[in-house]
Amino acid sequence: MTVLSCSAITCAYNKDELCSKGDIKVGGSNAHEADQTCCESFIERKDGSMSDSTGSGCSTIGIDCVAESCVYNERRECVAGAINVGGNQACSSDETRCSTFRME
Repeated sequence: MTVLSCSAITCAYNKDELCSKGDIKVGGSNAHEADQTCCESFIERKDGSMSDSTGSGCSTIGIDCVAESCVYNERRECVAGAINVGGNQACSSDETRCSTFRME
């Protein structure tokens, strides 16, 4: 599993810059740079959302990745040792990105 740091603090799954979802999906099948990727699992935090529920974030997580040209993508799975999902003011998944994305 990959170590995940997430700065998308507006996501309902974000718990102290860790993810409480358990696994995520990184989008950007035609990406050529990090800004063309996103966390498709992002859900904007609303009042009474998961951010107010019990549970904790995980430091390691399974990552399904469709960014086919990324060096860390092996058969649609991220094999990077660690990644960062960015988007500290995101309101939608399109405003997030996999900052670790690198072209082959």
